Amino acid sequence: MPDTHSKPRRWTVIASGLLCGVLALVVVFTDRAAFSSPLAVVVVAAIGAVAVMLQLRLRNRGRASAIHPPVWLNILGIGFALSALFADHLRLSSETAQLMALGAIGSFAVSSAIILHAFRRDRATSKTNSN
Repeated sequence: MPDTHSKPRRWTVIASGLLCGVLALVVVFTDRAAFSSPLAVVVVAAIGAVAVMLQLRLRNRGRASAIHPPVWLNILGIGFALSALFADHLRLSSETAQLMALGAIGSFAVSSAIILHAFRRDRATSKTNSN
């Protein structure tokens, strides 16, 4: 029984290590003034959303009941992030660009929370079924 749980767990640990490495690279190669930019916060939020999606993909591998992410919320977040990124070309004010960045962060956060809640709910039902 421990052999079946070690392989998926190993990939989750490897993916978590890679995520920490990417976040470390972002922090190391970014100057201090850039962290006051809303785009930097959007990048970190997008990295976190990708981490949750990777965990979802690794968790759904080989399972009969797959958990599905809220695609419309992720598309909305990507749209907000792109509009914040290209705010100058779209002639948006700085306040509107900050609101777009906040919308991207919010949609990524809500999407990740929905997925993590589904993970917990799935774990709770599997514990009650095994007893």
